Amino acid sequence: MEQVVIVGGGPTGLMLACELRLGGVDPLVLERLAGPSGESRAGGIHARTMEILDMRGMLEPFLAEGRRLPRGHFAGIPLDFSGLPTRYPFLLNILQRRIERLLEARARELGVRVRREIAVTGLRQTADQVTIETTQGEFAAPFVVGCDGGRSTVRKLAGIDFPGTPATMTAILGDVELASPPADPVFQQRTPYGNWSVLNFEPGWYRVMTNDFDHVADRDAPITVEDLRKSLLRHAGTDFGLHSPRWISRYNDAARLASRYRSGRVLLAGDAAHIHYPAGGQGLNTGVQDAFNLGWKLARAVLHDQDLLDTYESERRPVAERVLANTRAQTALTRPDAQTSALRGVLTDLSALGDVNRSLSEMLAGLDISYAGVGPRVADRDLPDGTRLYQHFHSGQPVLLGRDDSVAWDGPAMLIRPDGHVAWSESMGEPALREALDRWQL
Repeated sequence: MEQVVIVGGGPTGLMLACELRLGGVDPLVLERLAGPSGESRAGGIHARTMEILDMRGMLEPFLAEGRRLPRGHFAGIPLDFSGLPTRYPFLLNILQRRIERLLEARARELGVRVRREIAVTGLRQTADQVTIETTQGEFAAPFVVGCDGGRSTVRKLAGIDFPGTPATMTAILGDVELASPPADPVFQQRTPYGNWSVLNFEPGWYRVMTNDFDHVADRDAPITVEDLRKSLLRHAGTDFGLHSPRWISRYNDAARLASRYRSGRVLLAGDAAHIHYPAGGQGLNTGVQDAFNLGWKLARAVLHDQDLLDTYESERRPVAERVLANTRAQTALTRPDAQTSALRGVLTDLSALGDVNRSLSEMLAGLDISYAGVGPRVADRDLPDGTRLYQHFHSGQPVLLGRDDSVAWDGPAMLIRPDGHVAWSESMGEPALREALDRWQL
């Protein structure tokens, strides 16, 4: 019997596998695809995700391959990220295919097993284990985690509902070559029908995106380069000599949230638990952060007991609710009518104010996330012994600061969970320390 089976070898599943290995558990990752898809819907890593990777000693390869952008946006309205309270006050522009490659390399380095070309076809569970049926036989484990995307087979087989709001617009994304590209990048140029973008992520090709608010197309219908060309001509009046598509996809603003994150011994993370319009680049980041929250708790459930598992949903589901809310708001702010244009003007003026810029920036970057009954995330800092605080989290274990036989620093004593949130501080007293150690199994 396996210890944990993770269905889905994308960023969420691979990050979860790494966390489980650090927690002393041997996960098996099952992936439907034969190899990396090469598709890159996501194109950036936000500050909190960079902090997470730093806490596990994984960040440097990502920084080496990415491009640092000191800005972000809310519905296309510019935001200044340079003042974010973190070592990483920027958006790291790095395509999803590169993120997946680096995460898989780290997972394999830790001894994670990844098996490909395996599709899940059935699921049954008892009080003690879950058995999943696949195209290559059955696999049994105490826990199964569905990280298999918005159309999650695991979620459906576990009987978990996926309520939400339907699509109200149609978007097309294409990675293509352009014979006559625009002189400068174009981002969310507004038109009477919606907006369009042309971005040069890497030399030799461009990412073209169009958003049409006057019709909703079937997301599953076949799509061709001619569909993208027609939409771009409608918005921009030219197709810029579009040719040689690498990848074309249709998507929309449907937003859904799983009615629960756990059914018995089956759990969900990432897009399997929540989908939304990709405004502000929050989807991949939210999934990786799901895995970071779940990993150490699930490891303890496998090796000890399940007491912590309910805190996964109670902590992470409200985060997803807020992401769905702000992406719905961003979609509304990109509609092409006169009333929306007036509202955008007001918000653009407000976003120039320091407090508004900071609030929106920290929300998109994931730096303001808080969990009920737990202290805030701890930012990295230099310590008296010449190390950085985040270096002490590389093993995936909790960190005790400012006590005898603990990590020395120049602040009040503090116990920090493996995910970087404060479980106890000196002002709470000694009895509270014992309660925190017991509650969080630290």
